Amino acid sequence: MADREDNVYKAKLAEQAERYDEMVEAMKKVASLDVELTVEERNLLSVAYKNVIGARRASWRIISSIEQKEENKGAESKLEMIRQYRLQVETELREICQHILDVLDKHLIPTASSGESKVFYYKMKGDYHV
Repeated sequence: MADREDNVYKAKLAEQAERYDEMVEAMKKVASLDVELTVEERNLLSVAYKNVIGARRASWRIISSIEQKEENKGAESKLEMIRQYRLQVETELREICQHILDVLDKHLIPTASSGESKVFYYKMKGDYHV
């Protein structure tokens, strides 16, 4: 029980510090305990992934915009570097989405007993479907 409480507390600290990658890691540990999450824990998990994905999506949009500007300028020398960087961000996005889908399928959906939690998890599954 102490591990669970410690990880929930760490997730709250990470949220306050806007360190969402660490928030995700703490909540993944809670989810892997194969217990029904409380409403607060579900919300912490959701907020963590939303912010981690949101940051990568913002990066992707910025890099894509720069890529278009360089294409319009005909700056071929920089385009390959930009494309590789965009692909790196896309890979990170796919991996993060796959991680939450795995957590949902292996730990959270099987242990969900209430209709509310099942709906919550299936909605998350739809949000992060690759």
